Amino acid sequence: MNQDAFDCEQGPVSQTVPALIGITAEVVAERSQESAKLAYRVAMPEPETHLFEITLTVTGWQQPNLDLHMPVWTPGSYLIREYARHVQDFSALAGDSPNTLLPWQKLSKNRWQITTQGITHLIVRYRVYANELTVRTNHLDRTHGYFNGAALFFYIPGYERVPIEVAIAPPPGWHVTTALPNGPTPHSFLAADFDTLVDSPFEIGTHAVYEFEVAGKPHQLAVWGEGNLNSDQLISDIQKIVQAEADLFGGLPYQRYLFLLHLTTNGYGGLEHQNSCSLLYQRFGFRSRDKYTRFLQLVAHEFFHLWNIKRLRPKALESFDYDQENYTPSLWFSEGTTSYYDLLIPLRAGLYDGRTYLTALSREVSRYLTTPGRWVQPLSESSFDAWIKLYRQDANSPNNQISYYLKGEMVSLLLDLLIRHQHQNQRSLDDVLRHLWHHYGKVGVGFSPQQLQQAIEAVAAIDLGEFFHRYLHTTEELPLAEYLSWFGLQLQPESDNLPFTGMVLKAEQGQTLVKFVETGSPAQRAGLDAGDEIIALNGFRVTAEQWSDRLSDFAVGDIIQVSYFHQDELRHGHILLAEPRPKHYQIVPIKEPSEQQAQNTLGWLGAPLTALSGF
Repeated sequence: MNQDAFDCEQGPVSQTVPALIGITAEVVAERSQESAKLAYRVAMPEPETHLFEITLTVTGWQQPNLDLHMPVWTPGSYLIREYARHVQDFSALAGDSPNTLLPWQKLSKNRWQITTQGITHLIVRYRVYANELTVRTNHLDRTHGYFNGAALFFYIPGYERVPIEVAIAPPPGWHVTTALPNGPTPHSFLAADFDTLVDSPFEIGTHAVYEFEVAGKPHQLAVWGEGNLNSDQLISDIQKIVQAEADLFGGLPYQRYLFLLHLTTNGYGGLEHQNSCSLLYQRFGFRSRDKYTRFLQLVAHEFFHLWNIKRLRPKALESFDYDQENYTPSLWFSEGTTSYYDLLIPLRAGLYDGRTYLTALSREVSRYLTTPGRWVQPLSESSFDAWIKLYRQDANSPNNQISYYLKGEMVSLLLDLLIRHQHQNQRSLDDVLRHLWHHYGKVGVGFSPQQLQQAIEAVAAIDLGEFFHRYLHTTEELPLAEYLSWFGLQLQPESDNLPFTGMVLKAEQGQTLVKFVETGSPAQRAGLDAGDEIIALNGFRVTAEQWSDRLSDFAVGDIIQVSYFHQDELRHGHILLAEPRPKHYQIVPIKEPSEQQAQNTLGWLGAPLTALSGF
């Protein structure tokens, strides 16, 4: 409106009315929030259809319209997942006249608006298709029902802080497990607000539930699926992990905690929550020591998150916008530092020794040093672009990306070693976490990237401006060898001595397919591309299984002819074989460490350097 419109003799009245209207609207909204009550009912009368049937009852409504939003993502998994795509059979009714359908319209991909027409009691019904078994989605079949709040429930903008009651109607013989407190009726539960509801997954079925205590607080392990899990051993090991992390932070910040474990054929994953976590693991992955160790690290990782990200989190994630991406450059700390500790915690808990730890750390260092994308994407950018890159891998991703989990883990390793080296193991990254926990996590305040750097500098007692610039904001190589040398350790590269081509092959349905071609490699210069089907080397048929043996017949500088199909067109490429590249790196003790190096390692890993040899 033109400002001149107020310059007439009715100007003062025109200026006053909007202010009064604004106050009135605000008061109405506050009263509406105070009077509104929200209750969900989740039923699954025909589990084989994979359809959850949800009823939302709203009472005390005082607005002309009811807006419902389905979240597009869930905290802890930074990708727009479009949960609304699974919603169907939506309807709205007057609660006091259940035969009266209310008009509604869809305003966007995840927004529904109901015209309430002065009705204060409403019933909203819809169904959600649930046939994706991951830690961040929903799954319903004849054996169980599992759901995450963001993937099942609507929220009402402006009413996110209103308490919500959830009632479950399970099939006969099924029971319900969740971290939410019990409600007033059987199978009912209470969420303090929508964030809490999103943060509390449900498992419904005939799953086993094991009870145990740590530090005087009750814990549960709920297991769905069959496998070779030894529950007694697993519970004992989980107790040690919980205690080790409680010792680090100085106690457990909850009244009770739930571990939800789904056993599948080849599944792997975890998702952290305020008072629980969801875990997905292969059903027969508990007898092999290596696989079991990996599972313990998964447990340590997700449990560590109850501090680092659930309570101690970046300012950008202090409150959630469920309608769109929530950007932050600090996921390197939230996820990467957690990844660094998920290897350390089982060591501190006595679940494996220092040699096993260095083997696991060597595997992580190897992944980092064999990812060419580290030369392209800075760590802070990797954090910021999680929404469009990390969870959307393609054939070129290893060339232009570096995981904020992986490089964040490497930077956290460097920071821990740097602080320990500066202070003779009297300070460490542990102290950074405790400092952040005290100043931000305990009081529920998010930290900015600058505050994170300041906290680390406060513990390290040195200026880390150059460190952060070089290793977070540029692609300069990390000084892993230098920092490890302070602890009497070195990186030992290992190679299969095969000439380097720069392509990765994999057998799929009887075909030998190119899965990855490194930028600037001999294979790329020869014209090969991901998706090509290799059929012959120097005129003779070759398979993925035979490739390494055949390649060993040639030397660096030789030119080999590769015959392949590119989009069904037969082509021939000539690859100039290059020098072998390291395939793996081992972290091993140096031969003659100084006394200071030996003391540094003892303080870091709790084991002498002599006990870490023999890889």
